[in-house]
Amino acid sequence: MTYHSPTPPAPEADDAQAIQIKALYIEDDPINRLVVKDMLGVVGIGYEEGVDGPDGIAKLEHDEFDIVLVDLRMPGIDGLEVTRRIRARSDSKATIPIVVITADTGAGIKQACVDAGAQDMLLKPVAMQPLIDAICFQVLEANPEMDMI
Repeated sequence: MTYHSPTPPAPEADDAQAIQIKALYIEDDPINRLVVKDMLGVVGIGYEEGVDGPDGIAKLEHDEFDIVLVDLRMPGIDGLEVTRRIRARSDSKATIPIVVITADTGAGIKQACVDAGAQDMLLKPVAMQPLIDAICFQVLEANPEMDMI
């Protein structure tokens, strides 16, 4: 089966390393964090994890990232609220690309993510190629000065 992405194909591993992408993944499930960490590691994308909404928001406060990946359904502060809080910031981090990752296929979920300020949504279980495609597309869209040579 061939995957046909609506976004441009991800760069090869050497290209992803050359542009040095760093992702923050906010996810309460340790298995999901490990799976995504391994996928990102294959192509050399830097990775930091937040174990819940407050932890992820704190990590964003104290470090620089190119993209935020956030689980939709977490206890306490969910992915939509994390997204809203990031968008409400008064600094440059308010415009960081955000991709929501969820197993929720309910009616209106994608629109709720967009309304909260997310650029994209991926369904769990997330496959490597769509994840890398979404990250590279969103980071390059937000940072056109990055060179993919």
